Amino acid sequence: MSENNKPYALVTGASKGIGKSIVYELAKQGYPLLLVARGEEELKALSDDLQTKYSIAAPILPIDLSINSASLKVIDWIKSNNYPVGILVNNAGYGVWGDFSASSLTDQLGMMQLNMHVIVELSHLLMPILLQQKQAYILNISSTAAYQAVPTLAVYSATKAFVLSFTRALRFELAKTSISVTCFSPGPVDTGFAARAGLNPLNKMAEKFNMQPDEVAKIAVKAMFSKKSEVIPGFTNVISVYANRLLPKGFIEKTAAGIYKV
Repeated sequence: MSENNKPYALVTGASKGIGKSIVYELAKQGYPLLLVARGEEELKALSDDLQTKYSIAAPILPIDLSINSASLKVIDWIKSNNYPVGILVNNAGYGVWGDFSASSLTDQLGMMQLNMHVIVELSHLLMPILLQQKQAYILNISSTAAYQAVPTLAVYSATKAFVLSFTRALRFELAKTSISVTCFSPGPVDTGFAARAGLNPLNKMAEKFNMQPDEVAKIAVKAMFSKKSEVIPGFTNVISVYANRLLPKGFIEKTAAGIYKV
């Protein structure tokens, strides 16, 4: 346990975007952090800043989670250092944009590994440690893309639908335990997602719906600690998800294709 008697929070994809903002939200509340991401220099800078500003422990593990067996290395790191983890934030993920037939199969499979397999692996492997806490939390970052098929983001939207379905079922299974599970599904956020996905510059129509990562992170952390089951930040995003349930699928997919057109 940390000096302030709070358990550690493990955050994947901690060095950028929503993950980084979630890290700062948790640090403000006195939680020590376990920072996992690919970029070592960015992680070191983040860890130093957290220790200086908030006087909390913030060990780092630079690792590419899209590589098979990476999750096992994360758990070995946690166990070998006896970190008492009470919060798991499954944030790491990316998208691949473009027509499926013209996109790299290697990139698509790597995205599936990171967006789906790693969440399952870390949730399963960390479960015994989380159950040791009087109260523990799992926060899975999905997307509004989980609620519809998105042409040119076909595999990405499918992976996020998996995250949503998996989180719903896991929450039900763990309802009588000390672990609360939350699915958080933001819409477009002003991060490096578009550039990483190859969607650069982002369509002007899509840009209008952008939220800021700090704003999104505050909502996410509050939802997690409030033990919410499923949260979609932003009024426009909520309306769009409800519209998906009411309007014909063909219309929804045509609209989505227009926003993220090639």
